[in-house]
Amino acid sequence: MNIIITESAYQSILAQAQKDAPVESCGYLLGTDRDIVTENYPMTNIDHSEEHFTFDPKEQFAMLKYARQKGLSIVGNWHSHPASPSRPSEEDKRLALDPNILYFILSLAEEKPVLNAFRIVDGEVKEKIPLR
Repeated sequence: MNIIITESAYQSILAQAQKDAPVESCGYLLGTDRDIVTENYPMTNIDHSEEHFTFDPKEQFAMLKYARQKGLSIVGNWHSHPASPSRPSEEDKRLALDPNILYFILSLAEEKPVLNAFRIVDGEVKEKIPLR
C-alpha cells in the first residue's frame, strides 16, 4: 500500500505545524479514497502541549459532518513532533485506538520536515506506509 498526498494537503499540514510550534499541532487527513489524501482538516490541540495532543471533541464531530457532506473518507489523523523524529512515541501507540485509519507524524526536528504514515494496531506499529 502506498499513500498519495496532494501537495496542497501537505503544504496545509506543514504551515499549520510551523505556525503552532513549539506546541504539537494536529488534524485529520481526508480523501476521495482510502489511499489518497486530498485535504487537511485542521484541529485544535486542546492540551496546548509541546509533548502530546488531544483533539477538541466538538471539532471532531464537525469534521465527521464535513467529510460526510463532501463525500470524503477519513484516511487518517496527524500530529506534529516539533522537536522529535517522525515515529510514534509510546503514548502515540497507546492512544492509536482505530486500526482502520493511518497515523501520520510530521517531524520539524530537522532542517527538512519529515512526514511518515503508520498503521498501528493494538498499540504496535504494524507497518510504515510509503508516501508518494
